Amino acid sequence: MRERLTESDVKKIEEEIEHRKLVVRKEAIEAVKEARAHGDLSENFEYHAAKKDKNKNESRIRYLERMLKTAEVIKDHSARDEVGMNNIVHLYMEEDDEMETYKLVTSIRGNSLKGYISIESPLGKAIFGKKTGDRVTVKVNDTYSYEVVIKGIEKNTDDSGDEIRKF
Repeated sequence: MRERLTESDVKKIEEEIEHRKLVVRKEAIEAVKEARAHGDLSENFEYHAAKKDKNKNESRIRYLERMLKTAEVIKDHSARDEVGMNNIVHLYMEEDDEMETYKLVTSIRGNSLKGYISIESPLGKAIFGKKTGDRVTVKVNDTYSYEVVIKGIEKNTDDSGDEIRKF
């Protein structure tokens, strides 16, 4: 599946790749060299830990580069009164008789503990492009769905403060 990323997401990923290549990679190589100098590699825990850290960094670089190659860069074209990217949405959950607030973000920024929901999630898909006052059915799976009412939308195009989730 292709990741759907904003231009800000792409910029942050590129910055992480550059940091990992220029800073973390050098530190990891030095740690491996230093640990290797301690002698017998078969029983050298520091050496194995340093190699593991180095390989983990290289794996993360490859993952991020592959993500950028296959990503679809998206822009928010939602109207002023529609739910769009990086908007804060106030929802009335009919089933629970409660108000909840979420920010609609790309999948790599999704974090339910912070109230960030992905545009790929069932709730995100259901409310994206809808307007204040709309009653929306959120289909979780073939056997369960629930109703929400969009009570308010706060337009927010600045997504620079959100962190990209680490894998």
